[in-house]
Amino acid sequence: MEFTIGGRLEVRMTPADVGKRVSVRRVADAPGEGAKFTDTVGVLTSWDDGVLSITPKSGESVRIAESSLVAGKVVPAAPARRRGPSASFEELTRVAARAWQPVESEPLGDWRLRAAGGFTRRANSVLPLGDPGLPLGEALGSVRRWYEERGLPAYVQTGTGAEGAQERLCAGLEEHGWRREVSAEMRIGALAPVGDLEADVSAVRLSRSTDEAWLSRYQRFDTPGTHVLKVLGSGPSVWFASVPGDVGAGGGVPAAIGRCVVDGRWAGFMAVEVGAEYRRRGLATAVMTALARKALDEGASAAWLQVEADNEGARALYDGMGFATHHRYHHFRSA
Repeated sequence: MEFTIGGRLEVRMTPADVGKRVSVRRVADAPGEGAKFTDTVGVLTSWDDGVLSITPKSGESVRIAESSLVAGKVVPAAPARRRGPSASFEELTRVAARAWQPVESEPLGDWRLRAAGGFTRRANSVLPLGDPGLPLGEALGSVRRWYEERGLPAYVQTGTGAEGAQERLCAGLEEHGWRREVSAEMRIGALAPVGDLEADVSAVRLSRSTDEAWLSRYQRFDTPGTHVLKVLGSGPSVWFASVPGDVGAGGGVPAAIGRCVVDGRWAGFMAVEVGAEYRRRGLATAVMTALARKALDEGASAAWLQVEADNEGARALYDGMGFATHHRYHHFRSA
């Protein structure tokens, strides 16, 4: 990255640039001969009392002493994606929320408090799109009380790394003692290439509802109560896929499963799981392809999915299908 004007390093930003995307260079250890530098790119979320806070795509704020700066400037927003569908942060966030709905929800200003008996963080976290109508500290106090009344930990879901995302909210949460517990990527891509994959879909069974066999492979809960079934069945147009296991093996547990929610132009893929003993047979690809073809039949043209950053196998699979990261999302938990 280039910081110089006429060969001179300069800090060309001020506290008035809070909220903008910046690039800074700072001294990483003691200044002087042989000093090392560190570069940081992200949203400038605060600049108070000689300390800058910058939140990069990772969602974890970096605090930098003003005295350690050797260069800095405001930079343009991250370049637009060059492949796949175009989408805003808010559009994708709302589409994903409709595909995984809670059992109970309540507004807090423009925020939405969501609960589903503790089944997944997504269905048991605040969706903070807009203004809560209160100062942040007071809003977070209301959030804590709401979840305490339900015997649940308080989570806030945020997004970073796209225009209009929530780096400043992430920094505010950290300042109020909330800590990031898990992060994942929101990926998007064109739907047709997934449906066009050369995959044997003859064994994939599609259904509008789950059954005991499907749930036996999707082991993300202790007991599949009504709250689990309600979340899994939520969404505008929901499809479930399963591939039967080998005859006489696993007591009827499917070899692979998946879920897709069609919502206008979007098809969201979730719960794609393959039993360890059935991996490397192309079953995940078959499930995705069968679901994509059904979504194409319903008029969808774009696809999205979420994958945790440390799931290397899934990331490689989705790379090969043409999915690219649109933004990152995080769950912050109250201390």
